[in-house]
Amino acid sequence: MSYLTESLKIEILIMIGYGDRARTQCEVVRLFRETHPDLPPLNQGTISKIEAQYREMGHVRKVPSKRQTVVDDDTKLNLLLALEENPITPARQLARDSNLNHKTVLKILKYENKCPYKMQAVQELLEDDPDRRRTVTKSHLISAQRIIRVTISRLVAAYHASKTFQ
Repeated sequence: MSYLTESLKIEILIMIGYGDRARTQCEVVRLFRETHPDLPPLNQGTISKIEAQYREMGHVRKVPSKRQTVVDDDTKLNLLLALEENPITPARQLARDSNLNHKTVLKILKYENKCPYKMQAVQELLEDDPDRRRTVTKSHLISAQRIIRVTISRLVAAYHASKTFQ
């Protein structure tokens, strides 16, 4: 429906008609297809939406989307100060503390060139503990091999699926 200009929507309303000479949606679809063979065909749902918009609002102009809410500078400053005090605070925790949406916090941090962090448990591998280093390296290698196997099997399945549909 995005390709429909305001003039095309008005033309559809004229095709629908009014009063005794009202056409059904099937007739309007057929008539539009005959009138505009170069455009993609309409479906009845599109016609129904255009008609409902006209009945509800009295026009078929594009309705402006909801404006973004503005976060005041004090809230932004408090958010950035909280991040400065504890740089490892997760973005979701910052959102809860400042009563903001999680995505809003991420947008603010991105705009301010700050990175939210997610705490992760990290084990230090000392040079004098070769057995521990070997164990961790082996577990990482096994994990990487598992990821590679799953990725390859998905790629093969997608390839075979695309071959069967061609």
